[in-house]
Amino acid sequence: VPRVPVPVEAGDGATYTALLTHGEQVDVLERLDFVLRNISELRKEVEELRNSLQHLAAEIIGEVRSHLEETQKVTRRRRFPFPRERSDSTGSSSIYFTASSATANTDDGESEGGYTTANAESDYDRESERESEEGEDEVSCETVRTARRDSLDLVNEDETHLILDSLLEEGLGQLLQQADSLHNGDEQEKREGFQLLLNNKLAYADQKDFLWRLARAHSDMCEITEDADEKRSYASDGKEEIEIALQKWDQSAECHQWYAILCGQLSEHESIQKRIQTGYVFKEHIDKAIELKPEDPKSYYLLGRWCYQVSHLGWLEKKTASALFEAPPTATVQDALQNFLRVEELSPGFSKAGRVYIAKCYRDLGNNSAAVLWMNLASELPVNTKEDAESERELEEMRSVWEE
Repeated sequence: VPRVPVPVEAGDGATYTALLTHGEQVDVLERLDFVLRNISELRKEVEELRNSLQHLAAEIIGEVRSHLEETQKVTRRRRFPFPRERSDSTGSSSIYFTASSATANTDDGESEGGYTTANAESDYDRESERESEEGEDEVSCETVRTARRDSLDLVNEDETHLILDSLLEEGLGQLLQQADSLHNGDEQEKREGFQLLLNNKLAYADQKDFLWRLARAHSDMCEITEDADEKRSYASDGKEEIEIALQKWDQSAECHQWYAILCGQLSEHESIQKRIQTGYVFKEHIDKAIELKPEDPKSYYLLGRWCYQVSHLGWLEKKTASALFEAPPTATVQDALQNFLRVEELSPGFSKAGRVYIAKCYRDLGNNSAAVLWMNLASELPVNTKEDAESERELEEMRSVWEE
């Protein structure tokens, strides 16, 4: 205990005396010793608690993973009650102003709009599916978010990020693989793929590869439904999804590609002026997709469709474009042919419709021998999808015209 000068008598002198008595000093020391022992014990308890919480967080992550896997298995069993044959569809492709996948235009003349070429086959009530899966979706995604939030508070931050990122990446990879498989299937499988992605939107809405596939699923639904209002709704919702993705991933070829497709699908329900305006947007994003991923045959196929339809614009469309825009869209049959041939160079037999378009281009250019050759090559490809069936019908029409 420090000593301080305390005057005990009047005058110039001062003596040092203790502020605390001996007994009080002993009492203070005992209390300090007690506090130090408690601090040491508390430190040990905190360390034990931390270790326990780390172990608990690992268990929670494991349980979440098991729950997600089991949920997917149960959902899979419920949605696939019987085996299905899987087709080898080339997938959903779009053109300048259509939602059809690799679909040949069955009308060689000029339509009033000049752009729409595809008709969907069946109707689908997505609201009932959303309601049936809403509860499961919210529970699963909330569990993932809770596990992420709690584990971040309980364990080392770097370690937590590594564990959760690894877990989410593995689950995302399986999900995307399943979504691609369903996208390449028949109409019912496309519906199931759409619902599967909706069910996982909350968990993976910040993932680029998930978002453009979700937009693609909206395009699939727009393509297969027959109701005009539903078509517009699917196309509009999908366009909103892909716009969000483009804000973050402007260098993604897939994002630009599906943005162009959905813009084209949405423009089917717009005026001639809006369709022509969308044509510029469509080509801009397809060109960007080709720049970012020059070996993707799908983009060249879409550009070929755009060029072919622009080269066959009707009088009304040409006059409207000239009146509204300083430089209306221009393209020739030769431009379309070069893009379709590029598709065959990158991926021979990419689509039956692509080969039919090559035959049509050669026919328009007056090269009948080449047209017949590509008609025969198109006939060699099997009919697996609605678009293949439409292309096959167009081949028959072309043959019948030449025979006459």
